Amino acid sequence: MQEYVQMIRSEQVQNAALLWQEHRGAEFPANLRGVEVEGIDMVLLDADTAGCASTWINNGGTLDPQHRSILQSCVEDLDRVIPQISDPSGHQYYQRLHQLALLISGALDAK
Repeated sequence: MQEYVQMIRSEQVQNAALLWQEHRGAEFPANLRGVEVEGIDMVLLDADTAGCASTWINNGGTLDPQHRSILQSCVEDLDRVIPQISDPSGHQYYQRLHQLALLISGALDAK
């Protein structure tokens, strides 16, 4: 059973790493730089979520309690802001970030 859990975790980390690589290669939407949506700074939301993703991937699928809390806040904030983003490239950018955050959050919950 432990081998199965490790295999699943490894697959989750690999999937997240691929999504993370795609996200890192994407250009930040210029029209969202310096913008707040629903009172949330879009650059900071990107940076916080990215920091948690990078830490989780580099730690082989683990996050400390502080990063878990930050990630949960990011998921909630992404849930609020994505419906408000009308620009297709900005929407796609944050949708991918949201997908990454949910993947990590789900992996943490499955522990």
